[in-house]
Amino acid sequence: MEIYHEATEYLSPVWVPYTDIIADHGSGCWIYDIHGERYLDFTCGIGVTNTGHCHPAVVEAIQKQAASLIHGQINIVRHKPILELASELRTIVPPEINRFFFTNSGAEAIEGALKLARHATKRPNIIVFQGSFHGRTIATSSMTTSKTIYRSGYQPLMPGVFVAPYPYAYRYGWDEERTSQWCLEELEFLLASQTAPEETAAIFIEPVLGEGGYVVPPKSYIQGLRKVCDQYGILLVTDEIQAGFGRTGKWFSFEHFGILPDIMTVAKGLASGMPLAGVFSRKEIMDKWVPGSHGGTYGGNAVSTAAAVATIKAMKKENMLQNAQIRGAQLMDGLKQIQRDFPVIGDVRGLGLMIGVEFSIPNRKPDKKTAKAVLHACLDQKLLLLTCGTWDNTIRWIPPLIVNEDEINQALKIFRQALDIVVK
Repeated sequence: MEIYHEATEYLSPVWVPYTDIIADHGSGCWIYDIHGERYLDFTCGIGVTNTGHCHPAVVEAIQKQAASLIHGQINIVRHKPILELASELRTIVPPEINRFFFTNSGAEAIEGALKLARHATKRPNIIVFQGSFHGRTIATSSMTTSKTIYRSGYQPLMPGVFVAPYPYAYRYGWDEERTSQWCLEELEFLLASQTAPEETAAIFIEPVLGEGGYVVPPKSYIQGLRKVCDQYGILLVTDEIQAGFGRTGKWFSFEHFGILPDIMTVAKGLASGMPLAGVFSRKEIMDKWVPGSHGGTYGGNAVSTAAAVATIKAMKKENMLQNAQIRGAQLMDGLKQIQRDFPVIGDVRGLGLMIGVEFSIPNRKPDKKTAKAVLHACLDQKLLLLTCGTWDNTIRWIPPLIVNEDEINQALKIFRQALDIVVK
């Protein structure tokens, strides 16, 4: 065992370890370390293992495909798994979304969507939102505003990126409709003062804000945003990288708001842990992407796409979206009960199994210290959670979509005990 601990010194320190756990294997909602200790994993690899760790159907698909064809570059051959995935996706995306480009990571998907939007509109600029997280490459860091750590020291960043306020009602201290209206007015002000509509290619938004704090915007805002894009010929890009593939109780989070994006980006939950991401759009938009102007060696890898096909089929067969709704309601109700006993919890919000618990002191000021202390107290009791938000004062709850009633109750019990230790 000592060799593993020694080897950690050889890894780049740019990776900040949340825990000292050295994982041996995972199963369902649990991770087991090299000493045999087990942990209830409500991090899901940051929203990746939606079907749970090592779902048998996904494992079988990976093993079978690895024995058949591991890699066939998409410009050279079209392998069966990528074609099966395209067909499977047609059963879960809106019928208007009928063209798929595959790549390796969420950041690559965002860059692909950016390139597509610029080609399709012949416009240079984009708009993103306060609290956004779109990736860590230079372009996507330029689009990320959730924390300065993702941008600091990497200047100069990509030009042509403009930032609008996200409708974060709790932060502003307003009701949802006042927040929605003010943010729409500020967006119009941005289009009048900083980037003219005729030079704005796209607006990128997380329909549920992810790393920025698990914020659910008002429905009126997302619908108003769609109207603004339609008015000015701006493409609306929904970043479904964290919120997609059943996380919110629907296949994609934009479905909660009654709108249709022009382009959507996916990753994380798509392939249950295998590296795979995508840019999805309509034929008339994709047809404007100049052939050969974008691509990649590994995009749409045979093993990863086989895993994605198995992921979608397993989610359907086992009714994981319905489970996300039921267990999400259970988790939300339990957290709100705890909130009533601990005023340090300022807000509990979310959709499905994507829930944020924000810690604050009076006047809604962020309380990072308590959030982190509770997180570590949960870790001591073998519950894995993560924080998010600009001030790291929101604990995010993202268990696998297969989580059961007892596991939710166990996590809630640990969370309450952690609060008892930290707060009382």
